[in-house]
Amino acid sequence: MAADNVLSHVDSAGAARMVDVSTKPVVRRTARARGFITLAPETVRLVRENGMKKGDVLSVAKLAGIMGAKQTATLIPLCHQVEIEFVDVHLHLEDSGVAIEAVARCSDKTGIEMEALTAVSVAALTVYDMCKAVDKGMRIGPIELVEKTKEQVGRA
Repeated sequence: MAADNVLSHVDSAGAARMVDVSTKPVVRRTARARGFITLAPETVRLVRENGMKKGDVLSVAKLAGIMGAKQTATLIPLCHQVEIEFVDVHLHLEDSGVAIEAVARCSDKTGIEMEALTAVSVAALTVYDMCKAVDKGMRIGPIELVEKTKEQVGRA
């Protein structure tokens, strides 16, 4: 296998391992992820009218997504703990469900895409939890990374 095709989370014996990022430079990184949870029309109406017994679905899901991003390294094996500088989650109620987008930023030695993806996932799961009493047909997905960028820190 060519060096550029080597799996970074697998050692020479094929066992899982954490990637050593100790020699990598600190870089400003941003990641954006999005997802969708499909809801029944009646569920959309209840969310829009803030009629769910558990409370304001979109506000709670936004907060849950931010909190989830901050817990990514404890949830995903081999994921590095990064110094998160910013996370935001936007939820938009549509006729067929909730569109979710998260952006996360850090200045660190490894990426922040897992945090953005976790934010979207936890926000979607929170919508599911808050609506499950009235909607048995909800579907989560797709969830995807839509952008990741990096730039050198301290450029003039």
